Amino acid sequence: MPSHLFADRPAPGPPERTAVDALISRTRRLRGDVAAVRPDTSVLDGDDPQLRWRHALCELAVNQLDDLGTQLGQLRDGVSEQPAGCLDGTARRADARPERGSLLSRVGSAEWNLLTDEVSWSDELYAIFGREPGTGALSLDELPSVLLAEDQPVLTAMVTDCLVDGRRIDGEIRILLPDGRMRTLHMMGEPVLDADGCTASMWAVLRDVSRLRRSRHQVDRTRSSLRSQEHRARTERRMAVELHEAVLPPWRGTRPPSAQGPDGLDVAAHYLPADSADRIGGDWYDALRLPDGGTLLTVGDLTGHGVPATSGMATLLGALRAMAVAGIEPGPVLGHLNALIQCSARPALASALCCRFDPVTGGLVWAQAGHPAPLLFRDGVGRPLPAPDGVLLGAASGVAYEQDQVALLPGDVLMLHTDKLTRRSDGDTGPEALLDLAPRFARAETAQDCLRTVVAEFGGTERLDDACVLVARVEA
Repeated sequence: MPSHLFADRPAPGPPERTAVDALISRTRRLRGDVAAVRPDTSVLDGDDPQLRWRHALCELAVNQLDDLGTQLGQLRDGVSEQPAGCLDGTARRADARPERGSLLSRVGSAEWNLLTDEVSWSDELYAIFGREPGTGALSLDELPSVLLAEDQPVLTAMVTDCLVDGRRIDGEIRILLPDGRMRTLHMMGEPVLDADGCTASMWAVLRDVSRLRRSRHQVDRTRSSLRSQEHRARTERRMAVELHEAVLPPWRGTRPPSAQGPDGLDVAAHYLPADSADRIGGDWYDALRLPDGGTLLTVGDLTGHGVPATSGMATLLGALRAMAVAGIEPGPVLGHLNALIQCSARPALASALCCRFDPVTGGLVWAQAGHPAPLLFRDGVGRPLPAPDGVLLGAASGVAYEQDQVALLPGDVLMLHTDKLTRRSDGDTGPEALLDLAPRFARAETAQDCLRTVVAEFGGTERLDDACVLVARVEA
């Protein structure tokens, strides 16, 4: 906007139409490109703040490009001819009044003559203020009456700076329409000087930016929602990880196991996290020395992710440990766990293995609830143990879980794992890939050596979900 126009200034001619037409075409194309990547409101997920934020940003960009197209159209045609160049390509007669609410009605101009008290408003400005031209334009003294109370000092300061100090006006005010609606206007203006350099009038352009401000508010609101959700997700992930690490015994990671494992067994176990940090689930493993000298071996997987799954897993594992210490056999233990899930306030499903090893006889009594059978490796050959009947925990009430028994020999390696151990982004290799490790297990001297082999094969690839593996090697 040129500085300090004079009252007898000549009307500037319109710019070269060809250059402005090129800008309008580029703006129109850009608007179409932005609209094309805007998420479809009909399929927006109300619970997805990321998607809502993207939609709000696109809406804001489209609105800004609409306004840019309007201003370029006015620059090309001049206010007296066709005040706007609509991005949708529609044309309008020069003498036609813009439709209320259209792009053409969102920019108006005014001039307040200080010498004659005459006020001149464009038709567009009447539409912006919701007034009929017959009611007359508002003077500078009357203008604050239609503003929000908190914005009246803002207008007073802008007018004073313009008329007294000769400064340009550039600010926003909010007005109340006769029907009670509110509009936000961007006001730009400057003093008009007479031949002696004194302020004769004030000229201003007012643009209705209500839609832009609503779009920007939506962007800010969805950004805040997204940040809040991300903060909650980070907090929940940290809590889930800390709870998971607190519950599981210390035979995990790359750290070597304690020098003395449960009697008669060399045990090593590992938790393999998913590629995505928010997929912490309800997988568990445990090896616990029992009061009668036996050893509890268990792995399982509770459905769900995050804190609910991890806390549910801790509850099940605590109950399982208590029943095992009390001397309850693996089959009845799973029956009681099933009843516990059935009466829980938060129903879920879980798969589980429960094994009890007797170091005196070498016998392993075990039961399963919809879980992959243990793998037994002996003399360089691996095989799954025949599975007794058992359904998922929580799937049905009053279920009896059968149990089976197998004799283990010194040097045998027993692997317990959750079903997602072999599931990767490139597909599920199944238990066959684990059985192929038998020759390498035969050469291993400790359970930790066997575990390192498993982790090397299945822990370094992209994982769709977390998993657990427990290796128990029968000592001589």
